[in-house]
Amino acid sequence: MTDLMRLPLHDLHVELGARMVPFAGYDMPVQYSAGVMKEHQHTRTRAGLFDVSHMGQVVLRGGDYAQVARAMEALVPVNIAGLGENRQRYGFFTNEGGGIEDDLMLANRGDHLFVVVNAACKDADIALMRAGLGADVRVEVIEDRALLALQGPEAEAVLVGLNPAAAEMRFMDVATLELAGAECWVSRSGYTGEDGFEISVPADAAETLARRLLEHEAVAPIGLGARDSLRLEAGLCLYGHDIDSETSPIEAGLSWAIQKVRRNGGARAGGFPGAERILQELEDGAPRKRVGLRPQGRAPMREGVELFAEEAGGAPVGVITSGGFGPTVGGPVAMGYLPAERAAPGTTVFGELRGKRHPVKVAELPFVPANFKR
Repeated sequence: MTDLMRLPLHDLHVELGARMVPFAGYDMPVQYSAGVMKEHQHTRTRAGLFDVSHMGQVVLRGGDYAQVARAMEALVPVNIAGLGENRQRYGFFTNEGGGIEDDLMLANRGDHLFVVVNAACKDADIALMRAGLGADVRVEVIEDRALLALQGPEAEAVLVGLNPAAAEMRFMDVATLELAGAECWVSRSGYTGEDGFEISVPADAAETLARRLLEHEAVAPIGLGARDSLRLEAGLCLYGHDIDSETSPIEAGLSWAIQKVRRNGGARAGGFPGAERILQELEDGAPRKRVGLRPQGRAPMREGVELFAEEAGGAPVGVITSGGFGPTVGGPVAMGYLPAERAAPGTTVFGELRGKRHPVKVAELPFVPANFKR
């Protein structure tokens, strides 16, 4: 077995009592002594500190920002050229079949584009950018910085204690802030549905910053288990589960991330891989849709559970892609794909568990309303 890579904060996680598990080639904390349920609830009510240093951080440089942005627009169906300075946007790499190769965050830092990609796709994404952006754009992989996420309704108050400028940031703003003596690249974003910040910090300063944040009585360390249940309640996709190379952004309910300028009739319509399928589905609709699902019993339905139109007989009409217990909701929640004609909220389908079918109601997403600072 290949040796797992260690996060810059590995020793701190062990010291804090984390249970470590393999994830995307890294030794990652899945939970601490409080357990997933309490960690989830703490993040929803106070502030949780996540170590997401396994994710890829990349800087793209060229002659100027406009040149880099236009080059990147050939790989993603997103308005990057029109992204304001010190603003961030969600996007995804698409392939020629209109599927999603990875989802990512893109930030305009004035003279360069800062990109954060998923850990499992990191090497493929870097290769894609190096091959697809042309000789005039430099792809700089940042390997000497950790990435922390401070999430929850008290996140702002905590960070303001280290730098008052954090209070001036709104959702999807990015800024360079000094925190605990280190120059940090901070975005007001995250993947829990709560207000919060993602903080790129020099690796050699990460432990000092993490300890300063954890000194605050509102902050607790949070592992991968609660990160997953938080993003599921928030209706947020996990790459390789809810979205993949076969799934189009329209099927996945991500059409909001394709701005008008990249759509039919827009000034820079198309020009990205899979544009024919994606633009056609934008206008005509996709044959299937990602939906929220509420199993009607107490038993969670997890990834891979097949969905049927009837309580008995017939072939599966869909599948669950993420599922579990929603601590804030107080019951099982899931996401999956159904044919468009069965995707309306309130529709009943049946999930098969251990050979028996149980009713599942299609539900609006997200299960828990977003709490971002607009």
